[in-house]
Amino acid sequence: MEDKKEYAKYAGFRIRFAAMLIDVVILVILFSIPVGFIYGQEYWQGEKLIYGFWDVLINYVIPAILTIFFWIKFLGTPGKMILKLRVVDEHTGGTLSIGKAIGRYFAYILSALPVLLGFFWIVFSDKKQAWHDILAGTVVVRSESKGPFEFRS
Repeated sequence: MEDKKEYAKYAGFRIRFAAMLIDVVILVILFSIPVGFIYGQEYWQGEKLIYGFWDVLINYVIPAILTIFFWIKFLGTPGKMILKLRVVDEHTGGTLSIGKAIGRYFAYILSALPVLLGFFWIVFSDKKQAWHDILAGTVVVRSESKGPFEFRS
């Protein structure tokens, strides 16, 4: 009897965008509201980029740590998990290393800088990779299983 192998089905722009919207809603609820209580009305109406220690910790450090943790432990953020998407190593189809996950997180900056062009690159890429995926050596696949995945040549 032949083993049935699961081949990767790359996730396209629209479903990845939907996953990102789910994540943004979750982040706003979990993090922006507490910071608003800490800093009061000025947080919502002021023009400062950073309001202090708690702002940096709650809005930048904790989300970065959680995102990287979710990628490593669950192969995706909550939005990706809800939509059955997995972030995996481009070459092995397996779980991301800590270094690869950290690199992918910071490569988001490069995807966002030139008018979000790096995110729209998904539309043009054969493997549906954004710039941060290309730089980190990752792909996003659609699947109910946790892999590891194989890729068709």
